[in-house]
Amino acid sequence: MSTVIVRRPTRRVLVGHVAVGGGAPVVVQSMTNTDTADIAGTVEQVRELWRAGSELVRITVNTEEAARAVPVIRERLDAAGCDVPLVGDFHFNGHRLLKAVPECAEALAKLRINPGNVGRGAKRDEQFATLIEAAARHGKAVRIGVNWGSLDQELLARMMDDNARLAKPREPDEVMRHALIASALDSATRAEALGLPGDRIILSCKLSGVQDLIKVYRDLAARCDYALHLGLTEAGMGSKGIVASTAALAVLLQEGIGDTIRVSLTPRPGESRATEVQVAQEILQTMGIRSFTPLVTACPGCGRTTSTVFQELAQNIQTWLRTQMPAWRERYPGVETMNVAVMGCVVNGPGESKHANVGISLPGTNETPVAPVYVDGEKTVTLKGDRIAEEFQAIVEDYVQRTYGNG
Repeated sequence: MSTVIVRRPTRRVLVGHVAVGGGAPVVVQSMTNTDTADIAGTVEQVRELWRAGSELVRITVNTEEAARAVPVIRERLDAAGCDVPLVGDFHFNGHRLLKAVPECAEALAKLRINPGNVGRGAKRDEQFATLIEAAARHGKAVRIGVNWGSLDQELLARMMDDNARLAKPREPDEVMRHALIASALDSATRAEALGLPGDRIILSCKLSGVQDLIKVYRDLAARCDYALHLGLTEAGMGSKGIVASTAALAVLLQEGIGDTIRVSLTPRPGESRATEVQVAQEILQTMGIRSFTPLVTACPGCGRTTSTVFQELAQNIQTWLRTQMPAWRERYPGVETMNVAVMGCVVNGPGESKHANVGISLPGTNETPVAPVYVDGEKTVTLKGDRIAEEFQAIVEDYVQRTYGNG
């Protein structure tokens, strides 16, 4: 019996046409790593991320040239049929850029600001107000994103001093976590005082340590009803980044915390940025929170599966299913919940195949060279010969058309 994850109640925020929080599905987002002033390159990467399933895409706005490029990027995306909302990432000079290029704010669906990078000393409040007032004037959402690496040092120093005067001071790490939360909540309170409605505010407190992130978000969730963005900042490369992000986000999502997520992977040279979108989707799907694309169940292999046939078929089927999804998503509603099994021998093969919508049990070493296929638990055909892969793919495609074609 599956466990139902009860989401923490939060305010619903509209980011363009995408709802975040308030019971809406957990939203997947990503960020480009192109120079935003490179209009063609940025448009292409935004479209790549959107096709992969990113429901919000963040772009860097760090220069006036980049700010002036934003409306053009929005126009080109719209012309290409890509309606993904754009989020502008502002640090240090956002107040100046939005004054110089007000049309930049109009083209964005959300502004992302970091209280620690808004300004220093007496200028901080004025520059923060400029950003918030621009968002309010244009009816845009704001993510107030606090990061460990760019925490307001004045706030941290003040809290450290207050802690030192206590009879039983807390550990420095605990004070830092409290400072992150205080920065986010204080900034949200100031934003509302400046005229930005609470249902236009999303908060995040991102760290690079798994246990620290869990502690901060549990505390933050207990202290407010703002929509929350989850992410392990600077997660890293490859398996390390994937494992760390999954470990942190899965715990919080299981507790109903989180309204939108990003998996901040460092891509390998030449690797598609869309990998982080796929990982975020798979976290949500394997937890039973959302479905994005049919998943393939496959055994890990053992001494009974010395042939690589089942590995190649599992990989090819999974890749093929993903490539079909942009078209299937519209034509076959519900297909994203389908499960396909590709098994390597008789030990678990028939059993796992029967539990999938469509499953195949390939022959292991020294087994009879035949592959029974099961559809919704019933054996329908036995494949053999050199065209097992092509024939099985055709069976899957036929199942999709028959089962989801009238959705």
